[in-house]
Amino acid sequence: MGKLTPEIIERAKTWLSDKYDSETIKQVQELIDNNPDELLESFYKNLEFGTGGLRGIMGVGTNRMNTYTVAMATQGFANYIRMMFPNIEQPKVAIAHDCRNNSKEFAKTTADVMSANGIKVYLFNALRPTPELSFAIRELNCQAGVVVTASHNPKEYNGYKAYWEDGGQLVSPHDKNVISEVEKITDISMVKFTPNEDLIEYLDEKFDEIYIDRILGLSLSPELIKKHNDLKFVYTPIHGTGGQIIPRLFKKAGFNNIDCVEEQMIVDGNFPTVISPNPEEKAALTMAIEKAKKVNADVVLATDPDADRVGIAVRDNNGEFILLNGNQTAALITYYILERWNELNKFTGKEYIVKTIVTTELLCDIADKYNVKKFDVLTGFKFIADTILNNPDMTFVCGGEESYGFLIGDFVRDKDANSACFIIAEIAAWATEQNKSLYQILKEIYKEFGFYKEGLISLTKKGISGTEEIQNMMHKFRNEPPTHILGSKIIEIKDYKVGISKNLINGNENVINLPKSDVLQFFTEDGTKISVRPSGTEPKIKFYFGIKAELNDIADFDSVNEGLNNRLSELGKLFSE
Repeated sequence: MGKLTPEIIERAKTWLSDKYDSETIKQVQELIDNNPDELLESFYKNLEFGTGGLRGIMGVGTNRMNTYTVAMATQGFANYIRMMFPNIEQPKVAIAHDCRNNSKEFAKTTADVMSANGIKVYLFNALRPTPELSFAIRELNCQAGVVVTASHNPKEYNGYKAYWEDGGQLVSPHDKNVISEVEKITDISMVKFTPNEDLIEYLDEKFDEIYIDRILGLSLSPELIKKHNDLKFVYTPIHGTGGQIIPRLFKKAGFNNIDCVEEQMIVDGNFPTVISPNPEEKAALTMAIEKAKKVNADVVLATDPDADRVGIAVRDNNGEFILLNGNQTAALITYYILERWNELNKFTGKEYIVKTIVTTELLCDIADKYNVKKFDVLTGFKFIADTILNNPDMTFVCGGEESYGFLIGDFVRDKDANSACFIIAEIAAWATEQNKSLYQILKEIYKEFGFYKEGLISLTKKGISGTEEIQNMMHKFRNEPPTHILGSKIIEIKDYKVGISKNLINGNENVINLPKSDVLQFFTEDGTKISVRPSGTEPKIKFYFGIKAELNDIADFDSVNEGLNNRLSELGKLFSE
C-alpha cells in the first residue's frame, strides 16, 4: 500500500470543500490531524468498482463505502443505462437494500442520483432480500437494478451490486463497460444529486406477496405440505432480510410450525449475536440449533443477511443435528425436483440444470439419470444467470454452487435462499411421507449415485513475494502437471485460462466454451477432482477437492465416510506443502 504522501494528503483535503457535508468534513479533518494510518487507508486509492460492483469498509474517503463513493458509482451506472437505452425516454431501475449500517441511506442516495438523471426508480420501502430485487427487475420490466449489501461480510463492510435487465448481475460486456463509465466520474461535481421525487415509487408488502406467490408456484407436492403441516422448523435470518419473507412464506404455504430465533429476527447491522453472519459457518447456527433442541424441531434453516445463501441442519440417525454443506443441500434439492418432475411427467426433453465448475459432480450424475442436460459454468452465480439468458428455448429447472447458493425456476436470476428454504421444507414433508428424514434421503442418494464428498483449503500468501509465489504455483501446475494424485492416475486436465480440456488417455483436446479464467482442474481414474483457483481479490490460492466412493450398503455409511474424510485430509496435506 505504501506510505502517506503529500499527494494523498492533498486528495483528502479536497474532501474539506463545501461539496461535502459538515459531518464528512469533520471526520476527514480528524483523520488529517490525528490518524495518519487511517487517513492513508481511506484515501490512498479510489474504491474500485469491480465486475460485481462496489464492496468495502464503510467510512469517509475515496477508498471507503460512503454516500459520495456510492453517488459517483451510481452516476457512472446511470450514464451507461442512458447510453444503452437511447430509445427509452424514461429507463427504469429497481433498488433494494439489506440490514447493514448505512444500507438504507446508500439505497436512497442511489435512488436520488438515478432519478436526477431522469430514470424511473422502484425503491423498496425497507430492507428486502437480494433475490427479491432480481425478481423485481424482471417483474417491473426494468433496465437495471441495484442492491446495497455486503452479503455475509463482517459488519464493517457494505457493498453495491449492479444488475442488468435480465435480473442477473452484470456480465461481459456490460460489467467492463460500466466500470469504464464509473471511472470517468472523477469529481463529485459530476454527480447529479438533486432527486426528482416524482420518479421514485416505493415498493411495499404488496410486492412481497407477488414474489411469495411465485415461490409457492414452485411447489411439486402441495398435498404433502397439507398432510404434514405440523413439521417443526426453526429459522434464523441472522438479523437480516430473510425475516421479511420466510415466516410469511411458510405460513402461506401451510406450514404451521416455524419457530424463529427471536434474538436474530431483530434487524441489526452489527450482528450482535454472531461472530460472522455467514450460514456456511457452524457458529452462525448455534442459537438456532439450541432452539431446535428445545422445541424438538425437525429441521433448522438459516439465511445470510441478504437472504441469498441458505444453511441447514438436519437430524442424524441418533437425533443429533448436523450441518449440511452447500454441495449436500444442492444434491438434495436437485434430486427431489428431478424425481418429482419425472413422477409428474413434466419433462419435455428440453430441461437443464446448471452448476459451477467447483460444485459437486453428483449433480451431473443425478441429471444423467433423468436425461436432463447439465451446464458447467465458472464460479459466480452471475454465470448461472447468463446461461439462463442464453438458452431461451430450453427450460431451466434448477442450479447451484458449493458456497450455499441455489436457484429454482427462472423468475429470479440470482441465488435465492427464500425459495430454497421453501423447497427444503417441502422435501422434509416428502421424506416424512416415506417415514424418512432428510438425512436418510441423502444417504439413499449416496447409495444410488456414489458417496461424494468435498473439501476446500485456502492458502494465504501475503505481500509481493506471496503474489509471485501464487503465480509460480499456477505456472508449475500448468507446465509440469502431476501425473498421479494419491496413487490415482490423472486422466483429464481442464485449463480454463487457455480454454482447453485434454484427455490424457487418448490425447484428444476439446475447447471449453467459457470465459477465460485462471483455473485448473485435474480429474483422476478414481473419480477425484482437484480444482486450483487463485483469488482475484485476496492474496490466496484455493484448492477444491471432490472425491467419491461406492456406498453399497447404507449400513456402511460411517466407515465409508471415515475413509473419505481421511482421503480429504491426505489431499489437504499434499496441497498445503
